[in-house]
Amino acid sequence: MSDGLTEALKGTYFNNKKVMKQLLYFSAEWCGPCRQLGPIMEELQREGYPVRKIDVDKNAEISQQYGVRNIPTVILTVDNVDKGRKVGAGPKQAYIDLYNQG
Repeated sequence: MSDGLTEALKGTYFNNKKVMKQLLYFSAEWCGPCRQLGPIMEELQREGYPVRKIDVDKNAEISQQYGVRNIPTVILTVDNVDKGRKVGAGPKQAYIDLYNQG
């Protein structure tokens, strides 16, 4: 993969800091709820949360690896281990709570 996604999923670096915990945001361009959730995920990223956007159409193997069947799906990973997930679009606080649970 040329977009650096493989390294991101290994928990390498985000904003020049070692990332052990991150939110993986699975979406697609054609998905209406994903378009609603996108600005929330971008806002969380601007606030310093390590969010990785993964296009399920371009990264089917990674989507399968994490068992993503519906989008949008946001998965909290800690040291590359799935620690929780939220399926469907929700309020910003739901994703902050998800991140804080790990």
